[in-house]
Amino acid sequence: MAGFFSRLFGLEDKIDFKALLENGAILLDVRTKEEYRQGATTNSINIPLDSLNSNLSKLKKDKPIIAVCASGMRSRSAVTLLKNKGFQKVYNGGSWFNFNE
Repeated sequence: MAGFFSRLFGLEDKIDFKALLENGAILLDVRTKEEYRQGATTNSINIPLDSLNSNLSKLKKDKPIIAVCASGMRSRSAVTLLKNKGFQKVYNGGSWFNFNE
């Protein structure tokens, strides 16, 4: 069942997210500011999906980026947007809860 949901939400199930983060990857939370204030993962950056395109300068193209949101849907859209803007190492991490310690 997990494989089905991974494919459905476009999750990267073969990526070692922990290793990426340990090596300097950016954890990008694309939920709204209100959602982010209600709870977020330590060391994540909040740029809501609806303002991501106008805030690309806050991200570095040479660093891996793991996008997260509430369910994996907005992070999937963020990954598509970033890839279309020339970011190459971009991954859909799904729900930010997956990274909450």
